[in-house]
This record gives sequence, structure tokens and C-alpha cells, in this order.
Amino acid sequence: MITDKKTEHVIYDSKSKPYPPSPSTSIDENKRLLEALFKDSQDFISRKIPIGGEDAPSIYLAYMDAMTGRDLFDMTIIRRFFEMDWATINENEGHHDLYTMLKDRAIATSDLSESDKMDDILYFIMAGDTAVFIEGSSKVIIVATRGFPNRGIQSAETEVVVQGPREAFSEVMRFNTALIRRRIRDTGLKVKQSRIGVRSQTDIALMYVEGIVRPEVLQEVERRLELINIDGIMDSGCVEQLIEESWISPFPQVQLTERPDKAASSILEGRIAIIVDNSPFVLLVPVSLNCFFQASEDYYSRWQVMSITRLLRFIGAFIAVALPALYVAIALYHPSMIPLSMVTKLAEASLAVPFPAVIEILLLDAAFEMLREAGIRLKTASGGTIGIVGGLIIGQAAVEAGLVSPIVVIIVALNGIATFAIPNVSLVYGFRIIKYGVLLLAAGLGFLGLWVGLLLALIHMASLRSFGFPYLMPFAASELSKGEDLKDSLFRFPLFMLKKRPFFANPKQTSRYK
Repeated sequence: MITDKKTEHVIYDSKSKPYPPSPSTSIDENKRLLEALFKDSQDFISRKIPIGGEDAPSIYLAYMDAMTGRDLFDMTIIRRFFEMDWATINENEGHHDLYTMLKDRAIATSDLSESDKMDDILYFIMAGDTAVFIEGSSKVIIVATRGFPNRGIQSAETEVVVQGPREAFSEVMRFNTALIRRRIRDTGLKVKQSRIGVRSQTDIALMYVEGIVRPEVLQEVERRLELINIDGIMDSGCVEQLIEESWISPFPQVQLTERPDKAASSILEGRIAIIVDNSPFVLLVPVSLNCFFQASEDYYSRWQVMSITRLLRFIGAFIAVALPALYVAIALYHPSMIPLSMVTKLAEASLAVPFPAVIEILLLDAAFEMLREAGIRLKTASGGTIGIVGGLIIGQAAVEAGLVSPIVVIIVALNGIATFAIPNVSLVYGFRIIKYGVLLLAAGLGFLGLWVGLLLALIHMASLRSFGFPYLMPFAASELSKGEDLKDSLFRFPLFMLKKRPFFANPKQTSRYK
């Protein structure tokens, strides 16, 4: 129950919601209701403005401080209200259609809407718009005056390229949709907007090209988003975890990007971009393992250079998973595979070390992981210094103290470098987790454990699906695209040979060239 303490007037009494479904025709009741709902909220600003003389009706403005652009608010609403000759208008037109007159003549902006639902009105107020209540009308004018602080459009930090656009998404959803719209000037590009989060009421938008996207994929994405029932969504990563198919898998089934050009090209391939307000990362679905090895720069440089670069990424992924386990398997179970001259040096270096090879790798790898985490949390300049200098100092000190052998330092360093060759951070996390499982199996079974670990990881990835698409496409199920997707996998063929869109696209719209 909401009650006005001064008059003991009961504003509304409901067990489900503390406000009526629609606003009242009396702005005094609406004023009492809003002041009660936003009690102890010092950023809630409201003002009642009379129109004309004492007997003339009034309007009531409500908005949130700092969420509203003050200049826009003053120019489009306040200044216009005080400049108009209300006495003459009331004398000539009367009050019979005051709502229409205010909407058409008194507000100097075309970006306005109207609502008669209290849920929507409260949402727009808290989102930065201004609500204009008019005496005698149950409809409310919503004026778009959003002007909350933001950091604007900056350069990408996690997906850096040598050649290509520098723009990155920001935390403002409408900015992000505009960055994609700027790159795809097609009437078929659709933006479906909704809200998720019971209390946060976070804006979320789906962007896709009608005709290119598969209708069944779009329906599945919308269904999963509708099933989300949570208090608040603070970042797109929360949405990613709530819509993925296999929560137990360490491998990402949704792709994150902060680059508008990456999102735009994915949309043209038949994929769907999920844009979450307050997050600079956009989700792309569906996805396959191959998508995580593709960078925007791959298509801006010559195909020979980028084909070699992409092959190096796949080699780096294998090294990131298998190199420590391969060394442990050889050192513990198959030393005969090492040249005799190297065996002697390794044996001499290992004599002073009190731990077996697997413990050496785990200890040093844990130290490097902590250094990497510390470098991320610190400022950019000092973070890079900590990672490089700290790694050198710890590695050298560990060798001199006899805690690890020099070859283990090289193995762990190569393993860390290989992870940086993978262009997607989410996939790197998955490989870092799988690495430990393969390492322990190799420590217990040698080469057999190494191959069993890699085979189990491969079987797991083969069982994964992203919105119905096999995770290992086009390396598996390549016949679905008649081998066309293989032209953009381990190697990138010349652009004029990439005539077909990936299998994600609608079968009726597979041709890229017109």
C-alpha cells in the first residue's frame, strides 16, 4: 500500500504491484504516486507547471537527474512551454483537446511517443526519457531526452588489428546499433528490441538481415531470451551463459566481439548479433570452432599472408593444449625419443630439481598464470611490464634455485606465447582448462594418456552444437555446405573465390556476389 503521509490519502493498494496498471487522469494523483514510488531517491526530479491562468489545467514533468540531457530537455520542453502564449491559446482553442495540442505544438522534437501503461512510463523515466502528464488525460507523452554519461566510441582493446577499422562498441546500445547500421545500409537489416531482467530492465536488441538469417534460428534465439527470468543483467556475458546449450563445456558456444566490422560481416553471413545495453561486447550466434580462429584482419590483407597467419593460429592452439603434456610424456615414459646429446643435458639439469616434470610444469605454469592475471588487473603500461619482467625474474630465479629445469621454463613460455596467437579470449580460456586434463593423463599414461586426452577433447567438441549447428563445422559435416566452408578454414582462399556464404545462412540466400 502506498499512502501520502500528509493527507493519509491511499494512492494504491495492490498485492502484485505497488502501482495501478494505467496512470490517472488527475495529475495530482500521478504526482503523489511517483513521489511515493521514488521516495528517498534524490535523483528523481519532477515539476508541476500551470498552463495559463489559475483555472487552467496543469502539466507534470518527471525525469531522472543525470540520465537526461539537460540542454535537450530545456530546449525541447521547458523553453517551449514558457515561450508559448497559453492565454491566447486557451481563449481560442479551449481545453477540449489539450493533449493533442501539447503533443503537436508545445514539444519541439519529433522523437516522442505516448503510453497509457504505468510499467512502460516508469521504464522510460528510469531510462532517461521525460514523462509529460497532462490534466484530464490518461495518456502520457514520452519525450526522448536520454543524455546519460558514456565513454563514447573508442578503439578496440581485445581484438587489435594492424589493418582495418579502429572503432569499437561502447556501453550504449543505441550507439552500437548505429555502428552496425552504418556498415549495412540495407532495409533488410532489422533491429528487434526487448527488455530482460525483472529489476534491471536491461535493453537488448537482435540485429539480423531478413532473408539471409534462417527463420528457425531466429525463433530459437528469441525463445531462449524469453526464458531468461533473472533480477538483473549487468553484461552480455550473463546472457551468454543463460542461452548456451552446454553449460558444463569449457568451450564457448557464443562468440563475443567488440568490433562493429566483425559483427556486421557476421550478420551478412546469416548470423544474429545480440546487443546488450551497458556492455561493449556483442554476442554472435550461431558459432563454430572455426569462427574463433577468424579475425577481421584476415579479410583486409592479402590471402597468402593471412592463410599462413591462420595456420599458425591452429598450430598455436595445438601447442597451447598439447606441448606440456607432450614434454611430460617424453620425459617420463619415452626418453628414447630424445637425441642422446640432449638427453645428457636434460638429465644433468633434472638432477638438481627435487620435483618430477609434471610438478615442475604445474608450479611454473601457476606462477605465469598469476603474472598474467596481475598484468590484466594493473594499468596498461605497468601491466605489460609486470608480465615481461616478472616472467623473466621468476623463471631465472626458479632455475638458479633448482626448483625447475631450464627446459620447463622454455616449455611453459612457449605454451603461454601460443595462447596469445589465438584471436578469441573465450576460446583461450577453454584451451587453458583442457590443457591441465591432458597434462595429468600424460603424466599417468604417457603417450597413451596424451592421445586419450586429445581424443576426449575432440569427441567433446564433436558433440557440441550451437543453436543446432555442429561445433566442428566445416571440419566435420562439410558435406552440408558442399565443401564451400573449407575455403575459409585452415587457409583463406582469395576473396573472389569465397562466393558462398557459410552454412549459417538461409539456403535461399547463399550467394555473396550479385
